[in-house]
Amino acid sequence: MSAATHDFAETWHYSGDDLLEAFLALETPEGFKAELIDGEIIVTPPPDTNHEIAIGRFVRQVFRNCAADLDFAPGIGLVVPGGRFIPDGTFIERGAMADRESWSEPMGVLMVLEVTSSRPEKDREAKRKGYAAARIPLYLLVDRQRNELVLYGDPGAGDYASALRVVLGAVLPLPEPFGFALDTADLVG
Repeated sequence: MSAATHDFAETWHYSGDDLLEAFLALETPEGFKAELIDGEIIVTPPPDTNHEIAIGRFVRQVFRNCAADLDFAPGIGLVVPGGRFIPDGTFIERGAMADRESWSEPMGVLMVLEVTSSRPEKDREAKRKGYAAARIPLYLLVDRQRNELVLYGDPGAGDYASALRVVLGAVLPLPEPFGFALDTADLVG
């Protein structure tokens, strides 16, 4: 599979009551993921290796440096206002989402992580607003196209009230329960 194939994302539009039904009935090929974002069904292929390496390095730092006992889920389906999202990574209070269905309310979710790929505008806008409306305390966006990380906090009904931006390579302080300085240089290369 060529690198260009990894940037492909397909979108279907439905109207009215058929949208959720069509989404839930969708069968995607292995490795692909389907999300319902702002009235669109978006199917994306498996991510590129740099995308996945960044996630792995972030998770390693959290488990090495965070004193809190947390669960991590790399592909959990969250039901949020505005759709059904699958974050690249979800940090959860230990046991808070055990034995849940494949699509669940985000109870006990402490932080979601997204690494931009083929549709960065969805991560920057629609997903950010959906996570905020769901009252997820922290949203960390690794924006590879803009070469920055943005940590959103203080969720409200329509958006996050705070955003801390650093260039990729700088240190990003993560608040409690994480409570450590994230080395963002470790997320690439």
